[in-house]
Amino acid sequence: MRRSTAVALLILANLFWAGNYIFGKYVINTMEPVQINFLRWFIAAVILFPLSQIIEKPDWKVIWKEWRILLLLSILGIIGYNILLYEALYFTTPLNAALINSVNPAMIAIFAAWLLKERLSKMNVLGLAVSLTGVLLVLTHGDLLKIFSIKYNSGDLLMLVVIISWTFYTLLSKRLKHLPPIGATAVTVTFSLLLMLPFFAMSGFSWSFTPAATYGILYLAIFPSVCSLVFWNAAVPVVGASHAGIFMNLITVFTAIISIILGSGINLFQIIGGLVVIFGVYLTNRKSVRASDLVKKPV
Repeated sequence: MRRSTAVALLILANLFWAGNYIFGKYVINTMEPVQINFLRWFIAAVILFPLSQIIEKPDWKVIWKEWRILLLLSILGIIGYNILLYEALYFTTPLNAALINSVNPAMIAIFAAWLLKERLSKMNVLGLAVSLTGVLLVLTHGDLLKIFSIKYNSGDLLMLVVIISWTFYTLLSKRLKHLPPIGATAVTVTFSLLLMLPFFAMSGFSWSFTPAATYGILYLAIFPSVCSLVFWNAAVPVVGASHAGIFMNLITVFTAIISIILGSGINLFQIIGGLVVIFGVYLTNRKSVRASDLVKKPV
C-alpha cells in the first residue's frame, strides 16, 4: 500500500470515529454500553467475514495462529475502548470526550518511541504541537486559557482509561502487519463477541428499537466498526504507530463539524482551529521516514 493511500484511510477512519462520539451519545440513552457494543460488533462480524473472503481470500489457519495477540486486541480495542467510551458519554459531552481523546496521539508517540523505538523528527514533533494547538482552538473558541477552567467529571476520568486502552491496541497492531487486515479484524471481533456474550445475556436487553437507536446502531456497526477499524489496521503498519496517532486529533475537529451540522453554531476560531489541525497532520507526515525503515522488530 502506498503511503498516500494509508493517509487517506487514516483520515476516513477518524471521520467515522467522530460519528461514534455523536451517535453513541444518542444511543446510550436507550441501551446499556455492553448492549450497544455487542450489537454493533455482531452486525460488523456478519459483514467482515464474507468481505475478507471476497477481497483477501485469507488463510484462516494463519490468522488463528495469532490468537493470543488477537484476543488481547479484542480486549483493548473492541471491548475496553468502546464500552468505556459509551460509559463515559453517560456523564460527559461528545466534545469534551474528544478533547481528552486529543491526548492520545502524544501518548501513542511516547510509547511508540519507548517500546517500538520509532523515531520522531523535529518536523513530526512540530506537527504534533501544531495539531494539538488546533484542537484546543476548536474546543475553547480561541480562548486557550479556558482549558484550565474545564470541570472534569467521572466521564472525563473514564476517557483517560479509554485512551490508554487504544494506545496499547495501536502498538500491538504493529505485530500483525503480515496478516490481512480485514480477516484479522474479523477474528478479533469474534473474540470480543465471545467475551461479551455472557454480559449481554445478563443485561436484560429489550428488542424494541426507536428509529434513532436503529439508525445509530447501524451507523456504529458499519462505519466506526467495519470501515474505521479495517482502515486503521491497514494503515498503521505503513505509516507507523506514532505517525498514525497524530491523525486522531482529527476526531475532535470532525466531532465539532458534525455537531455544527446537527444544529450547533460555529465561530471563526473553530474554523481556524480545524485548519490548524489539518496543517499539523500535514507537517507530521510531510518529511516522515517510512516506519518500516526505522522500527526495530519487537522481540
